[in-house]
Amino acid sequence: MEFKDYYSALGVERTASDDEVRKAYRKLARKYHPDVSKEPDAEQRMRDINEAKDVLGDKEKRAAYDALADRVARGGRPEGDFQPPPGWDTGYEFHRGPRQGPADHADFSEFFSSMFGDAERRGATRQNYRARGEDHHAAIEITLEDALNGIERELTLRAQVIDAQGHPQWENRTLSVKIPPGVHPGQFIRLAGQGMPGHGGEPAGDLYLEVRIAPHKLYRVEERDLYMTLPITPAEAALGAKVEVPTPTGGVVEVTVPPNARGGMKLRLKGRGFAGKTPGDLYLLLEIALPPADSEAARNAYAQLAQATSSFNPRQHLGV
Repeated sequence: MEFKDYYSALGVERTASDDEVRKAYRKLARKYHPDVSKEPDAEQRMRDINEAKDVLGDKEKRAAYDALADRVARGGRPEGDFQPPPGWDTGYEFHRGPRQGPADHADFSEFFSSMFGDAERRGATRQNYRARGEDHHAAIEITLEDALNGIERELTLRAQVIDAQGHPQWENRTLSVKIPPGVHPGQFIRLAGQGMPGHGGEPAGDLYLEVRIAPHKLYRVEERDLYMTLPITPAEAALGAKVEVPTPTGGVVEVTVPPNARGGMKLRLKGRGFAGKTPGDLYLLLEIALPPADSEAARNAYAQLAQATSSFNPRQHLGV
């Protein structure tokens, strides 16, 4: 069997604290959970992450694993089939309750089953095991309007459960989710008690929904701010104008384009972005739209403009 490097699986150093191990697990779980990830190997990566967290998140298992890794390092890690040295687990007792965590250990690697799975039969007290259920992570995509105004909707998720034979299975479940107004991309909505069931009377874990906002035809999201391209005519840019602009929460506002405005200039509408203690803003990016020269009058107007501005050279900075 293959020797498993659990620290590499979680991307942490061997000196990592318990808190660092938990944070690394949560970060990777958000990335590779099948409800969130589009990676082709997401389910396998999730099993590896769960397995590493099961060992490194338990003080007794981690101590035994570290001792084993030290012995393997002194003897040279085998490139082929790994066999544990005799008596490697002397002085350690591992505790694992039945069906604890995001997957039963029957779904873990041969290395885990050989090293830690048999420990239950050697001394774990399954009937007395108590543990809070694992947290789950998923993603929810909503429209910009729903993010700004709030909405209640039903969400169907794939969740891992344990069947009567003790094997992990995937099934669909439907939840009613209340999205508060002003939720922004990357924010997590916590649904208490909707994670994995606890063991020994302990509470269930929580479900954390990562908010994603679908692309919008007018607005682009950057943290709590919104950006919109505002086309203006050459005359409006040169002379200044008042133009009407739609707002993301509905309605229209009138904004002033200053004289001699240039393409790429930003106009700021304060507080028109996402709500919050510090509300975001709406930025209008000016884009000069040229009228087509598709009529005699339009061509004459362009000819007059060219004559009136003959001293203007837009390529002067090119040195030609």
